[in-house]
Amino acid sequence: MGLILSIAMAVTLTTSLVLVLRWRNVRCEGPMPVSFFTFIAILFTSGLDVGLIMFPLVDFELYAREQDYAFANPLAIEFGFWGFLVWGFYFLTTFYFCIVEPKLKLFEIPAIKLTNNVVIIGTCAFTALLFLVYLPDYVEGISDPVRYGLVAAVILSATVSSTDIKFVKILSVSSTWLFFALIAGAWLASGMGVSGLVDSMSGVGAYFSNIHRFLLPLNEYHQFYLYWWFAWSIMIGQFVARFVGGLEAWKLFVALLVVPSIPIATWFSVLYYYFNGALEIGAWWRLAMVVVGVIFVINSLDSLIRLYTQNLGVTTERFGKGYYILGNWLALSVLVLLYLFTPLKIEWIGLVVVGIYTAIYVLAFQRRQLLMQTG
Repeated sequence: MGLILSIAMAVTLTTSLVLVLRWRNVRCEGPMPVSFFTFIAILFTSGLDVGLIMFPLVDFELYAREQDYAFANPLAIEFGFWGFLVWGFYFLTTFYFCIVEPKLKLFEIPAIKLTNNVVIIGTCAFTALLFLVYLPDYVEGISDPVRYGLVAAVILSATVSSTDIKFVKILSVSSTWLFFALIAGAWLASGMGVSGLVDSMSGVGAYFSNIHRFLLPLNEYHQFYLYWWFAWSIMIGQFVARFVGGLEAWKLFVALLVVPSIPIATWFSVLYYYFNGALEIGAWWRLAMVVVGVIFVINSLDSLIRLYTQNLGVTTERFGKGYYILGNWLALSVLVLLYLFTPLKIEWIGLVVVGIYTAIYVLAFQRRQLLMQTG
């Protein structure tokens, strides 16, 4: 699996670079264009999940003690797993669904369409699983019935909100502002001040001086992250492409790599200050992290549920709101349990996505004349 992933990384990142250089001025616009801020908010909250909130403190400890990560500080490693370069996946797929898919309609081919939607459903459930697994680290003493009940309620809320597109914009913008508020609150509570924040953020620089190390999987844990990004990449591009507001390709590329990386780097730097100084995060701030994490999960699930139900024609108009909500809630709840109690892993989903990429590359090459004639 490591070799397949390495080849996939090389091909997709090279493709992104070629697109930026060769078709840098191509205008990308979706059928539902929104303002730049709203687009970034939708991208940021749909393209990330609760792991952004809950992983860093656990990951920092791992990176500090494992020799594989000795080339940089834990903050730089965590940023490398979440920021900048990996957002190139989203640029590639957003560009594809803005420019190529409307012409070639490869995702309308039954086998690709079915496989893609199975991936979306599977990744959707994995997002809920992460929330279930990491809750005890942030809510001390939480019982299993409460934990499972909360996750079931989150899935239900996301299913209900997916019935109306207006909730996507509302959730995306509001959760973005709440995330900013969480960063500000945790920063103020730490007492680090501006100088402390700047000093902590300087650690991110070690990522850029070692960026070549993140092109290929460092080890199995990095491999897990990269397959996770692959699993998300096609469906996020498919979803957010409809909201692009007429950006040239190079601007879209810069926006996707740089703009989301700024709040990610800031949030990680605040948490790293706590970690580096062995500071305790208060119970209220842990609760705030859980609340924002809940909203992130609902927002991500909302987007993905809306995507696969529209792709498959499973709509409220066709089945009624009650059956729509019940069916999606049951399907996702069962999949969460399958992840929990069977060998099913996100790496398998990521591997399937690599297969979809391969099929799209081959078919796009075969139909390149049609693409050029229509473009």
